[in-house]
Amino acid sequence: MPGGPGHDRQGRPRQRRRALLHRLDVRAAPYAFVAPFFVVFAAFSFYPLIYTSWISLHRVELASMNLMEWVGFDNYTALWADARFWNALLNTITIGVISTVPQLLMALGLAHLLNYKLRGSVFFRVAALTPYATSVGAAALVFTMLFERDFGMINWVLGLFGVESLDWENNKWAAQIAISSIVIWRWTGYNALLYLAAMQAIPRDRYEAAAIDGASRWQQFTKVTVPGIRSTVLFTIVLSTIGATQLFGEPLIFGQGPNGITGGADNQYQTLGLLLYEEGWKNYQMGRAATVAWAMFLLLILVFVLQRVVKRLASRTSTRSSTS
Repeated sequence: MPGGPGHDRQGRPRQRRRALLHRLDVRAAPYAFVAPFFVVFAAFSFYPLIYTSWISLHRVELASMNLMEWVGFDNYTALWADARFWNALLNTITIGVISTVPQLLMALGLAHLLNYKLRGSVFFRVAALTPYATSVGAAALVFTMLFERDFGMINWVLGLFGVESLDWENNKWAAQIAISSIVIWRWTGYNALLYLAAMQAIPRDRYEAAAIDGASRWQQFTKVTVPGIRSTVLFTIVLSTIGATQLFGEPLIFGQGPNGITGGADNQYQTLGLLLYEEGWKNYQMGRAATVAWAMFLLLILVFVLQRVVKRLASRTSTRSSTS
């Protein structure tokens, strides 16, 4: 019978199984969904990071990776005393500043223009993103031809104004400006679309209130738009800093041969990425290359800490000014 003892004995195990499956579904399913990310992160990010730190404490050659000689922190002390490291670090900083500051300012202005209602706005947004979709190799090759000393279009245009031809590759600042122009061309549109998305999230009521108070277009931009996208600006600064620290393809192709690895005949535009490549794949010293990689990683951590400190100081300053 449906209500008999036999049915009750069979129903209870089924209910227990269903309750157990329900608890597993509620509690374990979220971990199962996020598990692939952590597995991929552990395999391709965390493990290489730990293994690179281990290699940096040894003398290892590329041809015999299984033979390691423990040297402790000798690679780090040698890197600290290496003039090439400080030159590459200075070049990385200067190229990063030359490329990041104009890039973000141009992206901010471009996003402000795209924020207006224009005909064909979708076309302009896609056009702004096109350089980012272009291969770094193709972009660097085209710009290298433009900045060529004898037959480059840049020197031809400068010659129309009476300026002598520049040797862009062998001049330190000219080479860094040329490399920075490649970075600016590739990333300005990408950052502009990030700024545009942040601008469109600002409520229109703020602009209407500012217009009622008599604020001009420029005052609305500085008092409403810029504070409204401050977090996005900080994000792009951090993102651009990371990209500048890892700069590799543009100066490598700009060198047009062996000079690309060394960053020119006098290392005038060698970045930390090029120094890492030179140590590991030209000098075959993987321990030194791993040391350079960890120096880049520690530099990024330092930049992140400084960014957090500046953000906290700015928030405290704004809080004090609003309360006073």
